[in-house]
Amino acid sequence: MILVHQPDNRTDGEASLHELRLLAESAGADVVHCVFANRKSPDPSTYLGKGKVSELSDLVEQYDADLALINHAVSPIQERNLERAIKCRVLDRTGLILDIFAQRAATREGKLQVELAQLRHLSTRLVRGWTHLERQKGGIGLRGPGETQLETDRRLISQRIKHLKRRLQRVSSQRDVRRKSRRKVPIPTVCLVGYTNAGKSSLFNKLTGANVLAVNQLFATLDPTMRRLDLANHGSVVLSDTVGFIRDLPHTLIKAFHSTLEEVAQAALLLHVVDSNDDDHDVHIEQVKVVLNELGAGDVPVITVYNKIDLTGRACASEPNEAGYPTRIWLSAHTGEGLDLLVNAIQEHISWLNRQYVFHIPPQAADVRAFLYRRADVINEECVCDGAWVIRAKISDTEIGRLQSFEQFGVCSVSTETDQTMRVAL
Repeated sequence: MILVHQPDNRTDGEASLHELRLLAESAGADVVHCVFANRKSPDPSTYLGKGKVSELSDLVEQYDADLALINHAVSPIQERNLERAIKCRVLDRTGLILDIFAQRAATREGKLQVELAQLRHLSTRLVRGWTHLERQKGGIGLRGPGETQLETDRRLISQRIKHLKRRLQRVSSQRDVRRKSRRKVPIPTVCLVGYTNAGKSSLFNKLTGANVLAVNQLFATLDPTMRRLDLANHGSVVLSDTVGFIRDLPHTLIKAFHSTLEEVAQAALLLHVVDSNDDDHDVHIEQVKVVLNELGAGDVPVITVYNKIDLTGRACASEPNEAGYPTRIWLSAHTGEGLDLLVNAIQEHISWLNRQYVFHIPPQAADVRAFLYRRADVINEECVCDGAWVIRAKISDTEIGRLQSFEQFGVCSVSTETDQTMRVAL
């Protein structure tokens, strides 16, 4: 494979080309040469200028390459013309990412989403194929408009896309049913997001004890994984590991994976994992913010987690915002250093979701008292003359729902700590 990069004003040439090489290696390609092209604007016919097309053609023949990879999105016409000129198959950045996703998809929904994105991408590129076939014709008296092979392919792809959309709609409906079930006893969802290969899966495994694939590879994790994470005095949260983002993430992928990524937009908290050992991590942070805004998750609270401090030599640390809540954490998912700071930060943010209650618990409801000490953040406790307990605690709606399953909860009265205390006898 030969890599071709033509920098523009939005990208750093060396960094972008390095990322393209990592993508190619993640797809299993053997990179034999890299070509840099300098041009103010892409050629409308072949994307590259005539001189670079000639140079690329010679390199393809010299290295006997079977694929030229363009580090940008190219139009179908440019792709076709370039293939004809260099006598070699041409693939753009979007096609490469789709190929990687096709390799990594494991779940039924993931495979459907990737196939849908591939077909949408392919439907715009049929112009390069079947051009040798003319419109079907009959003999004398049998001539008619017929149907070209190109039209047949477009029709078949359109039918397949409609079929995939229907299947994904059923899967999305099932996901909505599960989401509604969680809302009945609402458990906060905390999503791991970030640039690909920032260490999200390694951090996910450390926090939950899961065994998600975690390797030094772009887009190693594709299908989302969810695990329960217990927090001391704050109940439980659902921790979700999502697909990594990348600059210029194809919109066909964002659209196809929208039902999966809805979890990000509806999360109570986002953990934005950053590779602190990457010189371009500031650029990657901005790229992730762009994708989050496209998903409608721009307003979700975020803790920025600077991972891989074992490679930078920096000590673990926690940095609060003006309100005193930690919003930046430095840690190492590999060594586990600083994980306690992250868990504490999650607890503090989740406490925002917890309302403060005063529980009046009679002696016969000791199970309720024990539950509060296990699952709530108890602020103080008093004993009154009749032997009852008066407990002031912060507790989430999740745990209130669980409390209602206690028979003893029926003899307990609760005050909601608001601007005006309201007593509710249950």
